[in-house]
Amino acid sequence: MSDKKVIVPFTALTFCIAYGVSSVLIVLGQFGYRVYGLVGSLQQFAMNIPFAIYILSPAIASFVVLRKNGEVASLREWIKTVFYWKTNVFVYLVVVAGVALYFGIHMAVAAGTDKMLPFYMFFLSLPGNFFIGGLEETGWMYVLQPGLDKRYGFLVSSIFVGVIWIFWHIPLFFIPGTNHCDGLIDFWMFNIQVMSLSFFRGAIYKIAGKGYVFVYVLFHTMFNAMSSLFVSRMTWAGMMVANIAMILFSIAIVTMHRKSKTKDG
Repeated sequence: MSDKKVIVPFTALTFCIAYGVSSVLIVLGQFGYRVYGLVGSLQQFAMNIPFAIYILSPAIASFVVLRKNGEVASLREWIKTVFYWKTNVFVYLVVVAGVALYFGIHMAVAAGTDKMLPFYMFFLSLPGNFFIGGLEETGWMYVLQPGLDKRYGFLVSSIFVGVIWIFWHIPLFFIPGTNHCDGLIDFWMFNIQVMSLSFFRGAIYKIAGKGYVFVYVLFHTMFNAMSSLFVSRMTWAGMMVANIAMILFSIAIVTMHRKSKTKDG
């Protein structure tokens, strides 16, 4: 089956869902409604239901398109594939190393450990960030990255996925109540981060391969949970050094993997 028959409908459906429901959220915001409102309030219900659909749009589109094209037979099979975790332990070590590298460098450059929440909050944040962030990868890394990587290779596919990911995130900067809209996240800083993470996920794909979606879900969840520890904006200096290091690390991973395959071959 042609990859184009999967990645094009997936991308189109993802954006139709995301931009459709985010438009509703933005309009509701003009009447004082915000996401993350008071627990149990009508405001929270009115905003957070469509917000959840927006956040899960890549996952929804992934299942719909893969089911339509016969890639999965049922929701149960799709879920089983998404949560298949048995891969080389080296892949998980690289994921942890990537998270540690990014935030370790940022803290070292910015000297901002005093601006962090207690580390135990990382573990408390994992469940929420699994749903708000982690499950995005059931679309980006289950459908989009494999199709683009097969056709364009690591560098170009990482750029394409990064650009698509940036445009998918744009509505967050207009939805009242999100960290993006409330000024806690800088638009340009965030986009640079998105591109560097796209390279890292592309590198992980080269060593893990298709069928290990859980690895990417875990990475995204861990990265978002670590991000939540920073109660103030990241500094430009720390962010730039960390993102450059992340891209170089990603390229190094792919280069070493290619050399290893050539040697084994």
